[in-house]
Amino acid sequence: MKILDGRELASYIKNRQLREVTTLRINYKKIPKLAIVQIKDDPVINTYVRLKKQYGDDIGIEVESFHPKQSDAIATINKLNMDDSVDGIIVQLPIENVGQTDEILNTVNADKDVDALSDKSQFDPATPTAILWLLAGYNIELNGKNILIIGNGKLVGRPLSEMLAKSGQKVTVADRKTKNLKDLSLNSNIIITATGSPAILSSDMIAPGSVIVDAGVATDKGKSVGDLDESVYLRDDLIVTPTRGGVGPLTICSLFSNVIKSAQNSIDDKILNKL
Repeated sequence: MKILDGRELASYIKNRQLREVTTLRINYKKIPKLAIVQIKDDPVINTYVRLKKQYGDDIGIEVESFHPKQSDAIATINKLNMDDSVDGIIVQLPIENVGQTDEILNTVNADKDVDALSDKSQFDPATPTAILWLLAGYNIELNGKNILIIGNGKLVGRPLSEMLAKSGQKVTVADRKTKNLKDLSLNSNIIITATGSPAILSSDMIAPGSVIVDAGVATDKGKSVGDLDESVYLRDDLIVTPTRGGVGPLTICSLFSNVIKSAQNSIDDKILNKL
């Protein structure tokens, strides 16, 4: 079995980002800033926010979190939209009343939506980008392959399928309505799961020599797990992400890459306005 280790690639990208941010700070006196709007107080969400703050500290990006009530979230985001020192804004999901999710996400300015969750974001979404980085980093050939995405959610499956299709790849998307999932998976060369359903993909559903990327996150018996059944990891003929350290480390890299890009855009705009 060959492991697609995202941590190794993430370390390289992180060092490059540190150099990029150092250049912005020294040459342009620009300190990139990410604002995190966290509406729901939850231990898992708190951990995600803490990891982002630590990553920002490591590469020289300021990360500030805001904790409004949901009724005040739109007003908070509008203030951050108007704040020139803020380069990126993310709404840490999920929120308390999920029915208002789209409305709140679409309040974020397109040029600051570094999570790419609004309808008009100018950036590529973090997790789909991380998956493509992971495949490219291990020289996984996509051309001519049958690619199956299991899961059609807004965060991963749907945007990833659009990105792959736009680059000319042959993509099939399966969701909870799909009845012939095993047939589809057995006829696929590359399978990407993003459902948050433990053990949705088992060994008997995978053809020999397949590439498997698990981008799902779920909780099972109190611990965090992915979409793959344990039987998948008993195979020695697959290329697969590990139970930890696959897509996740690259997702946070991708997010901060968008923050850096936004900061650079703001510098470019100021230069153009002076001409």
